[in-house]
Amino acid sequence: MAPPAFAYAAVAVAVLAAAASAAVTYDRKAVVVNGQRRILLSGSIHYPRSVPEMWPDLIQKAKDGGLDVVQTYVFWNGHEPSPGQYYFEGRYDLVHFIKLVKQAGLYVHLRIGPYVCAEWNFGGFPVWLKYVPGIRFRTDNEPFKSEMQKFTTKIVDMMKSEGLFEWQGGPIILSQIENEFGPLEWDQGEPAKAYASWAANMAVALNTGVPWIMCKEDDAPDPIINTCNGFYCDWFSPNKPHKPTMWTEAWTAWYTGFGIPVPHRPVEDLAYGVAKFIQKGGSFVNYYMYHGGTNFGRTAGGPFIATSYDYDAPIDEYGLLREPKWGHLKELHKAIKLCEPALVAGDPIVTSLGNAQQASVFRSSTGACVAFLENKDKVSYARVAFNGMHYGLPPWSISILPDCKTTVYNTARVGSQISQMKMEWAGGLTWQSYNEDINSLGEESFTTIGLLEQINVTRDKTDYLWYTTYVEIAQDEQFLSNGKNPTLTVMSAGHALHIFINGQLTGTVYGNVEDPRLTYRGSVKLWPGSNTVSCLSIAVGLPNVGEHFETWNAGILGPVTLDGLNEGRRDLTWQKWTYQVGLKGETLSLHSLSGSSSVEWGEPVQKQPLTWYKAFFNAPDGDEPLALDMSSMGKGQIWINGQGIGRYWPGYKASGTCGNCDYRGEYDEKKCQTNCGDSSQRWYHVPRSWLNPTGNLLVIFEEWGGDPTGISMVKRTTGSICADVSEWQPSMKSWHTKDYEKAKVHLQCDHGRKITEIKFASFGTPQGSCGSYSEGTCHAHKSYDIFLKNCIGQERCGVSVVPDVFGGDPCPGTMKRAVVEAICG
Repeated sequence: MAPPAFAYAAVAVAVLAAAASAAVTYDRKAVVVNGQRRILLSGSIHYPRSVPEMWPDLIQKAKDGGLDVVQTYVFWNGHEPSPGQYYFEGRYDLVHFIKLVKQAGLYVHLRIGPYVCAEWNFGGFPVWLKYVPGIRFRTDNEPFKSEMQKFTTKIVDMMKSEGLFEWQGGPIILSQIENEFGPLEWDQGEPAKAYASWAANMAVALNTGVPWIMCKEDDAPDPIINTCNGFYCDWFSPNKPHKPTMWTEAWTAWYTGFGIPVPHRPVEDLAYGVAKFIQKGGSFVNYYMYHGGTNFGRTAGGPFIATSYDYDAPIDEYGLLREPKWGHLKELHKAIKLCEPALVAGDPIVTSLGNAQQASVFRSSTGACVAFLENKDKVSYARVAFNGMHYGLPPWSISILPDCKTTVYNTARVGSQISQMKMEWAGGLTWQSYNEDINSLGEESFTTIGLLEQINVTRDKTDYLWYTTYVEIAQDEQFLSNGKNPTLTVMSAGHALHIFINGQLTGTVYGNVEDPRLTYRGSVKLWPGSNTVSCLSIAVGLPNVGEHFETWNAGILGPVTLDGLNEGRRDLTWQKWTYQVGLKGETLSLHSLSGSSSVEWGEPVQKQPLTWYKAFFNAPDGDEPLALDMSSMGKGQIWINGQGIGRYWPGYKASGTCGNCDYRGEYDEKKCQTNCGDSSQRWYHVPRSWLNPTGNLLVIFEEWGGDPTGISMVKRTTGSICADVSEWQPSMKSWHTKDYEKAKVHLQCDHGRKITEIKFASFGTPQGSCGSYSEGTCHAHKSYDIFLKNCIGQERCGVSVVPDVFGGDPCPGTMKRAVVEAICG
């Protein structure tokens, strides 16, 4: 029997009511989810920078770290490699990734862009977009707007059809259009302003049912929220008083580039920046990156962006926790969540506590009181009076008091475990080699007058383009008798270049992150008659940022000249040039199992440029993350079982300034660097899910000439684990229970490993850092005993930092610390 009409009506009303109650909105204080203002803590995890098998663990670690939201870009060039041909599988299975986030109970912030920057090849744009007739990127240009709207609509419709927006019961609570357009708009004037307004209106018209944001876009029109990106954002206010204060990219450090030192950001400073933003009324913070991952294949942008996109993130490139960064931020998130009711209730009252000290106090209508006590001094410790009590504040730090009395967290006091990671040898390799044919001109080669731009010819299907011309030398040239060889000059828009004269390597040049352009200038040995000049031009990632980067060039654009002939200078620029796209080995698919078996491989040669190497290997036992140690090689690319690991370039040594790293004071990407004078990247991540138990094919193309016998497989494991905890260090547990016990040392090995040795222990005033501790003038002689008893043979252990535990107080009246270094096995 059919139900009566009023029953249908009741159901419809109920559905509408449910949708309305689940709406995501915002007001001046916060994003509002299900009717509640929320302090939202978020982290960027980019799905193509890891593999699907890693996603659940990465997402769980984000949740365990105290995050509410996972933020990701959408990578247009991965999803639409050819016009109208879409791809959403493997590492690009966006829907699967978002559903995993939902399963973990977290929200999603989907940054559709579709320009993403992200140090990703071509900023996320597919290269075919550059060749749409009449197109100009990111301006009031109809061909561009048409393609951008088409892709953005495709993604929004896909999310709706899968029920992934919050009002549908999905996890997506925020979406983003465009990306960091404000600086370009400022420079480009009215067409840029018109485009930004169009992009905003286009996005809103898609009816996602969740708020849209535009980051670094001061004039983002209502209802779009403008947000901040940077190392610090406490200075930022939205462009309208009814919008919340949001930080879409709190940079955890910076990207790694070939030839530049590796950046690191101290967690004390990062925590200080986040706490400072919250105390100023901020309600959404996203860590960029929370897991950086790997630029597999040829996805790295730049040019000269490294294959590693580790970003010194709380979860490292391999998916392991970076301690103490992950743990210290986890404690920060706990402290902020304790304060949430008061933080979203109103604005802080700010009071001076000294020349560089202040208190920010939040109160709710129910009587909750929260205080943030800040010491902006970059050098000196401060003792301040607040609320009838005294508090010690380290320099450049903030203490959080969820009840306006008890300090549960200080940004500069790191009590979390310190993990020292190591790369453990897991096997060598037996190699065979195949020499790339330097003068190989295939059926697809072509000849034309003059020099052609590289990307226009290759369409970025390969990093490599051969430019070949012929030089006739007369018998009576004077240099043939006087020994003064002519000078060849080749000017290129970048990024790297090999010069071969009659099949012999004559020289190599390359640009850098700051300036990809290069010039080769060197003497060349020529013989009478016809000489072959072969130039292999190499791209190292397409630009991902800058004004109208679709107009930027690569390859040899000239002039190309030969000096020192009887005639003086000969201009080769407008001669006939023959072009060959890619390498012979690429045409043969030597990186694949079928392709590699199509040629004869020989004994491995060393220090030979343009050489292919292959080896077969079995997967190392265990479940530790794996990498290849490429330190003995120069420059090239790596494939495993046909999958592109990425570009390697350990031969490009990092030049810059490295030294001591002090967390105090403003951070920038050049403040705390390592690897000066060494390779920017030595190890290259090999996902275990790409391996078979036996018979894995590893193929390497070496451009410069290296020693493959030095390559090895390594496992990434935790070496030492350390803890350094002061007496009376704030303890979240003690605050919850109102039991003001002193702090605890916590140690934990990776899953499945146990503590096998206590390498160092001291309760007192120990000195040094993890890996190089030593006893201070004050030391409890039974410091080792409790750790040996509680920790040996355990995966995790805890020890209270109280004198009795260590056999008594070794120096009454002195503030002491418990320091321990343990080994996991």
